[in-house]
Amino acid sequence: MDIFLLIFFCIRIGKTARARGLNPAHWRWRLVFSWLGFEFFGFLSGVMLFGYDKNNMMGLAAFALACAFGGYLIVKASLDKKIRELDQEDINNIGNTEN
Repeated sequence: MDIFLLIFFCIRIGKTARARGLNPAHWRWRLVFSWLGFEFFGFLSGVMLFGYDKNNMMGLAAFALACAFGGYLIVKASLDKKIRELDQEDINNIGNTEN
């Protein structure tokens, strides 16, 4: 399930990066590494907090997935801080009061 979520979020991050005039591949790779890193960190944290037992594997997986989603949110927040590059039409419309 987390692979499908990762693919979905990669598509969304790529569209957002392209809309801002940034390289979508760079942001997608950043998301993949962040997702996997936070998922690994979440799994290890869950094992330290709750212990490793076959009875709580679903809980550990859910905790790891929640941490991975946190990695997505960090990348998205970083991307949202980037200012969209002005294109020529925007530059030509500076000072134009017509709608």
